[in-house]
Amino acid sequence: MIVEKLHRFSRFSRIVGEKNILLLKNKCVLVLGCGGVGGYVVEGIVRSGIGTVILVDGDIIDITNINRQITALESTVGLKKVDVLEQRILDINPCCNVIKIDKFIDSSCIDELFSYSIDYFVDACDTISIKKEVIRQCIFRNILLISSMGTGNHLDPSKLQITDIRNTFNDPVARILRKFVRDENIKEKVLVLFSSEVPIKTNEGYLGSVSFVPSCAGLFIAGYIIRELIDLC
Repeated sequence: MIVEKLHRFSRFSRIVGEKNILLLKNKCVLVLGCGGVGGYVVEGIVRSGIGTVILVDGDIIDITNINRQITALESTVGLKKVDVLEQRILDINPCCNVIKIDKFIDSSCIDELFSYSIDYFVDACDTISIKKEVIRQCIFRNILLISSMGTGNHLDPSKLQITDIRNTFNDPVARILRKFVRDENIKEKVLVLFSSEVPIKTNEGYLGSVSFVPSCAGLFIAGYIIRELIDLC
């Protein structure tokens, strides 16, 4: 009788095989922005056995984050997002190598992100200028990238999809980046997650959010990354 070697990823290994569990253990994913989308990206990839995760965020948890961010609880309000997320990661997999970059990224420090050996870059930040520079750098350095577009003012997670930026519509952030790609004469594929849902208009002048759209977006990205790294996309 063959006895299966049990470990925290045993159920996943039944689907993808032990060889791919070992492969993922040796991969590094950087997540820029550890909020509503980025936090769930981290959750999905860590529970799939990614061996090194680089967390990039200079923010602290605010009470308004509780409705949608995986690290946001009454007990964590006021704490650094990267610190709380690191503790969660190590509770899931103590063997995961966590690298924290506790700062807001701008043009003066973006090069620091590329000082590591990165297998996949996840852009879940809100700053358009940084999104543009990440696209430039990842193309130049031949690093796999998924950039998350806007998930605010959306209610239907079934409208989320991952595609090339040129195929997006109904998304204000994607519209800006489509123009950027045209103006820069970028020929390479630029992979993004976006929603085809028309954003809901609010009266307050700032974005609204729900629990189930950014979380689904993050897990959708995580699933795509894992499947691509083990060549199942």
